[in-house]
Order: sequence, then C-alpha cells, then structure tokens
Amino acid sequence: MGPQNQKAKAVIVGAGPAGLTAAYCLAKKGAPVTVLEADPQYVGGISRTASYKGFLFDIGGHRFFSKAKQVEDLWREILPDDFLDRPRMSRIFYGGKFYSYPLRAMEAFLNLGPFQSTACVLSYLKARAFPRPDVKSFQDWVTNQFGERLFNIFFKTYTEKVWGMSCKEISADWAAQRIKGLSLGAAIKNALFPEKPKDKSQVVKTLISSFRYPRKGPGMMWEQCAKLIRQMGGQIHMGRRVTGCRWDAATSTWTVTTRNTEGQIEEFQGEHAISSAPIRELIPSLDPKPAQKAVDAAASLRYRDFITVVLIVKDKDAFPDNWIYIHDPSVKVGRIQNFKSWSPEMVPDPAYSCYGLEYFCFEGDGVWTSPDKDLIALGASELEKIGLGRKADVVDGCVVRQIKAYPVYDDAYSRHVDTVREELNTRYPNLHLVGRNGMHKYNNQDHAMMTAMLTAENILAGKPVFDIWQVNQDAEYHEGGEAGQETGASGLRAVPTRVSS
Repeated sequence: MGPQNQKAKAVIVGAGPAGLTAAYCLAKKGAPVTVLEADPQYVGGISRTASYKGFLFDIGGHRFFSKAKQVEDLWREILPDDFLDRPRMSRIFYGGKFYSYPLRAMEAFLNLGPFQSTACVLSYLKARAFPRPDVKSFQDWVTNQFGERLFNIFFKTYTEKVWGMSCKEISADWAAQRIKGLSLGAAIKNALFPEKPKDKSQVVKTLISSFRYPRKGPGMMWEQCAKLIRQMGGQIHMGRRVTGCRWDAATSTWTVTTRNTEGQIEEFQGEHAISSAPIRELIPSLDPKPAQKAVDAAASLRYRDFITVVLIVKDKDAFPDNWIYIHDPSVKVGRIQNFKSWSPEMVPDPAYSCYGLEYFCFEGDGVWTSPDKDLIALGASELEKIGLGRKADVVDGCVVRQIKAYPVYDDAYSRHVDTVREELNTRYPNLHLVGRNGMHKYNNQDHAMMTAMLTAENILAGKPVFDIWQVNQDAEYHEGGEAGQETGASGLRAVPTRVSS
C-alpha cells in the first residue's frame, strides 16, 4: 500500500460545490489537486442532478443566484451557455389556502380573514412593545419579530417538520441567519403604499422575480466543473470513502486514506487537506488523535436528513410553482417541488410532470426505513389531499434518500463547533474546513462556494489572508437583493476581514 499519486498541493475530501470549487480555483492557478468523493457516480453532493427513466430532479432545489460577483462570475465561467432564466414562484400552503412567499401583506389579510388578521397585527404590536428578553431560541426570535400568532401560523409547523424538534430547542442563530431582514411593518407598508420607481429604466429584475438555472439541473454545473478540473490536470477519484487523515509534522504532509467500492485501501498525499465532510465524521478520522473534548464535541453535532418522493404525474397544469412549503400539520410532507417549473428539460415527455415531495426525517427512523412503495403511496395520497394532483394520475415514482442534508442548529451546536475549531487550529496545520457540513453552517450553495474560493486564496498566498468563518455570518434575507451586487469577499453584508499579520 503506497501513495496513489505524487504529493498534491491539496487533497480535497468531497466533490460537492465547496470541494469542487476549491479544486477548480487551485487547479486554475496550476496547483496539483486530488479530490476524493465517496459517491461512486455523482459529483455535486446535494447539488447533484439525479435521474429516473429520463426524468431529472434536483435534490432540495438550487436556485442559482448570489450577491457575490465572484460567485456569479465563476458560474458563468464554468457553464457559459447552459443557463435558463426562470420565473421564481414559491408559495406556502396552510389551512387549505395558498400564500405567496415571501408573504404579501394584502393577500395574507384576505386569506386569513379580518378577525385573524387583526389578531395577528395586535399580536405583532404586543411583541414589539413587550419583546421577550434574553432571546435564545428560534421561537423567541421569531415571536419578537412577528408576534406569537404569525409565528404559530407561518413558522412553527414547517420549522418543526424540517428539524424534528421543538422551536424552543432550535437556536436563535438559525432565525437570524435565514430570515433576517424580513419586517412585518415594512411588508404592510409596501402593500398599502407601494413605492413606484421614478423611471422605468431604474427597474432592475431582482432575485425575487427570477433566477438562473442550468438546463439539466444543478448537477450540470458540477459535472462540467469536474471535467474542467481534470482537463487542468487535477485528479478526481469517485467511490473513495475516507477512513483516515494523518498529519506528518516532519514532512508537512497530509496523508488521506480511503476505501474504494471494491474494498481496497488507497492513500493520497498533499501539502494541505481541505474537508467538506461532516465534522462528526472528520474528527474521528484524524491522526494524531484529537483531544477527547473535541471528539465529544464533534460527536454531539447533529444533522437532519430527508427523503424526496419523486412522482411522475399526468400533466394537468396543477401548479406553476418551483416549490410549495407545506405548513399544514394535517400532512407529513414538508415541501413539494415541480421540476418542470425549474426547467422544462428536466421532463422528457411534455405529457407528464415530475414532482418531488420532501419528507424531513432522521436516518434510521420510521420514515427513512419505510419501503419505497409505501412512501410513493403516501406521497400520492398527500398530493391529492393538498389539492395539487390526483392519485389516479400518478403513473410512476421513485425515492431518493439524502443523509446529512442540514446541520442542526440546536442550543449547543455553536459551543461544540468552537471546541472543534480550537482543537484544529492548535494541532492540525494546513487543515481547512469548507462548505455546509464541513463547517456545520447552514450555507447556501454560493456561500459554500465562497468558503472554498477564499480557502484557495489563503493556500495560494501561503498564509491566512481571509477568515472564511465570516462568510454568511451576517446574512440578510437570502431571497432578496440583486445578483452580483456585492464585490466584497462574502458577497453579503459582512465581508470576511483580512487576518492581521
């Protein structure tokens, strides 16, 4: 057993958006890179495009927009001719009615009725006048921002479906990161007194009205990225599950050990190691062994998994949305995608539509272990119950299980991540964490890419120039704003500061 290649500048664990972005940026500058991916078939991680009988589907839904000019430019560079400009439409289903998302105050007023709407406004005013002190939980944060009634209607049920835990157990960090910038007062004001631009030339299409999307789904981007990395001399090895990461201080070398699909052990060496693997999996693989407090902290980090029940349905123009959030507690499904609305090329036969019903769960629980045929039957039944299709029109289906889709923001996660970071910074030089699971941060695809782009810059500079942990640290509402409007390193309001020398 020996190294399978010459020593690379970086060995990269994971071929998702973060891992491939890091590899692309390094390879583009002539740095040798090796990418190791556990999946034997797909690159892209959760951003891959899966397929079934010619039907293509997106695992989770990936709109291509970013406030970071660097990310937008990179997307165009990798995939210049295959983007579609798609209309954006998302709604909330609650109490048998549909609400536009982001919420429109007048529509919500009409759907809720005058009594419920008045009660919501009074609840909001009460929350603003007497906010909850010492805000720690998601429930505290949202109630202070919107009032208890709106929290119960538009936030509680869906959030608890997604995370499988009470909103009282979810950290306020989650709310601050994902829905910061939304204001009920501003929404009411804009509904009653909409601002009109002085000049039509000033109207800029925002992310709320449209987004770009690859013709064949998000995997198209990452398959092309992988192809370009190989053309630049980079290596990408599929079906390699990492079993160990060893640091040799004497030679300043990382050796990453993998097991391939045939059970063979292989080793890959690099000056740097970049990991987008879940922290809970990375820490036990390190050699020398981390301190026990770091091992315990990593083991305490939790993840939420989900299942996509894909239904192929006779096309009856049931709904035009890209996806619908299902807040209604009478059904188990949490979100429903219409892949035809993402791109018509995702569906090979125009006589059919292809829907993805997402069920949030934990790996190994009752939903996760249900037979595929039972899940397809459940999906068809709930689709009809919501009113988006008939069971009789469902002609086929399949099930896709996605592990570790979301890092859980419970009340202790931040403390655990800090413990791990301290250990890694102290004892493991040239080890870089990137991406959603790699950093245990609920990053969007563009945020994950930005952490990788900045990491590549740090490696090429030979010193820590940027603090990547500031990416998406101060994010405003992620559905608003204009693509490419920010040139700062984070592409958001908080620009990662250069590390003082």
